[in-house]
Amino acid sequence: MVVLAASICTKGGKPIVSRQFRDMSRARIESLLASFPKLIPTGTQHTSVETTDVRYVYQPLEDLYIILITNKASNILQDIDTLHLFARVVSDLCRSAEQREIVKNEFELLFAFDEIVSMGYREPVNLMQVRNVLEMESHEEKIQEIIARNKEAEAKEELKRRAKQLEMQRREQQRRAAAGAPSGGGYLGGGISGYSAVPQRDYTPPAPVRTNSPAPSSLRTPAFKGSGMKLGSKRTQQSALLDALGGEALLSEDMSAPGTPAVSHTPELATAPKNDRGSLPTVEAESVHVIVKEFLNLELMREGGLTNLELRGDMNLQISDADLARLKLTLGPAPASYGPELQFKQHPNVAKFAANRDRVVALKDPSRSFPVGQPLAVLKWRYSGKDETYVPLSINCWPTPSNDGTCDVNIEYELEAEHVSLHDVVISIPLPDGSYPTVSSHSGEWALNPSSHSLDWSIPLINAEDRSGSLEFSVGGDDTGVFFPVKVSFVGEGSVAGVHLASVVRIDNGEEVTYSEDATVVVENYTVV
Repeated sequence: MVVLAASICTKGGKPIVSRQFRDMSRARIESLLASFPKLIPTGTQHTSVETTDVRYVYQPLEDLYIILITNKASNILQDIDTLHLFARVVSDLCRSAEQREIVKNEFELLFAFDEIVSMGYREPVNLMQVRNVLEMESHEEKIQEIIARNKEAEAKEELKRRAKQLEMQRREQQRRAAAGAPSGGGYLGGGISGYSAVPQRDYTPPAPVRTNSPAPSSLRTPAFKGSGMKLGSKRTQQSALLDALGGEALLSEDMSAPGTPAVSHTPELATAPKNDRGSLPTVEAESVHVIVKEFLNLELMREGGLTNLELRGDMNLQISDADLARLKLTLGPAPASYGPELQFKQHPNVAKFAANRDRVVALKDPSRSFPVGQPLAVLKWRYSGKDETYVPLSINCWPTPSNDGTCDVNIEYELEAEHVSLHDVVISIPLPDGSYPTVSSHSGEWALNPSSHSLDWSIPLINAEDRSGSLEFSVGGDDTGVFFPVKVSFVGEGSVAGVHLASVVRIDNGEEVTYSEDATVVVENYTVV
């Protein structure tokens, strides 16, 4: 197929937005679009019409038409599929199919058109991929923004330095005036009485002078005709620099702060301790304390199935009593057999698991002891696969378009890994732009997230006793693709891979040791696409 142009025009053939993918003059495309309304047959439901040179594949958009102009040898079925994708992109980017809304988003539409068709040929993309490309961040743009902020900070520092010089010169002039310098008296001509107005009007504390610096006229008096003129000229330069920076009151009291407060504030946010536990109950550490932590990354498909599941975990052993440093840890059997895909990796000083025997974590040299007073990562594991039976929480989002231009959405969850309890669960469903939901039934709580324009469904706890729930709502719009990707976040208590301790035994006498275990699951990415 060869697409010559993609256009949005009025019913009279006037083009609003048009993108040519082959060399065509403006007069040529305007002529083709102007003749299009005359070719539409009446009383038929066809969506294509041909001339001796080209073929029009079109679809009505309320009072407009979206048209693909192709050559006559093009595959009509592929053209219709491409046209539907164009129409979905227009509906996704524009709130309504009005001419004003199309013109407002014309550049975004042209960028999206270029992602769908290149040099006249259809690219293998869908609506989700086009949306991701349009939302992609630009590294070069970030660099330019950083450079612009640095230049602004340098200009502020320069302005601060000049303000300090002006302040020092003004004080020096005032000292000379107070001392009755001969040069000042010669210019004044009025004697000592001419100086009386200077300290009353100009000698004020530094902070108020800085605040009022954008009004230099208040600092000049008719009495000053000598050095006062110099002060006036430097105030004029200062005001010009203020105007060049957009009229900011840069000489206010906060100029004593660093010129780039945002840069200094960012590392503080980055180094702030992050609470990954949420509302998980605190585990009181015994003399032998084991910390199991897993990181989950998975992507479910809306039609069913799993794109990828990656699970990473580690076990840290912390001993606070030196008498218990020589011991071995026996792992309990996993509730689900992951098979060879679940790979374990021990610390170099820890012995490997023996085949067909209990999984034991112990040092290779029985005479040695585990370190005391510091945690040691004794075991790590990783699983990567596409088996849906290992998903801890299944999500089913089912949007159904209605005849009245709305969409009924039914979403439900079910806990698949009953040995894990999920705390602080939030399921976020995107909403169409400009539309707000009407919730008919739900479990848990729900709220609107204005930053992402999504519905956040919150469930405090999901466990084996309360393992499922549902939410139903209706919202304006009939495009089911806008409700994806659904994002899920939670903090799990337990181990998805089923890694847990069965017992801890001392090596010297075989006596069992009291231990504590803290097992958590952290979600890195959990989406339904």
